[in-house]
Amino acid sequence: MLATSDPPLYDAFREAMAEVCGPVTVVTTMEDGRPHGTTVSAFTSLSLDPPMVSVALDRRSDLLAMVQRTGRLAVNVLSADQELLARRFARKGADKFDGIAWTADDGLPRLPGAIAWLRCSVLPVIDGGDHVIALARVDQVITLPGQPLTYHRRRFGTHVALRDDLAVDA
Repeated sequence: MLATSDPPLYDAFREAMAEVCGPVTVVTTMEDGRPHGTTVSAFTSLSLDPPMVSVALDRRSDLLAMVQRTGRLAVNVLSADQELLARRFARKGADKFDGIAWTADDGLPRLPGAIAWLRCSVLPVIDGGDHVIALARVDQVITLPGQPLTYHRRRFGTHVALRDDLAVDA
């Protein structure tokens, strides 16, 4: 394990990764009629054709085991005003959905206010050290207007465009 075998490299890597701005999502699934979810910032688009995403989940997470059993997950891309929701789903415990308004959309939990919701079928998972990378085919997408919640330097924030005339179609 890197932290014990090379502490200086571990610390330097951790600091370097804090400089990378990432989206904040809540990845959800449903098992035995109960919603489950966790905050994830290690999420990215992977392919346009077919539409695919990748999500990195902690190897020890309960959600990973459920996603592997159900073969399904949803990605709720949080809006800039959902920091408290991100914090709530980042903690441990099975009661994260208590008191939260949510809907089951095709059998997967969807959080209100998220600026995007992706219903996915899980493909093979890949070993990623202390995480597992779940590759997922996107089966449905719902988007709403709004600013994204981002994570940078261990703080929540949002994106601000530098110039409106230089949009990049990636």
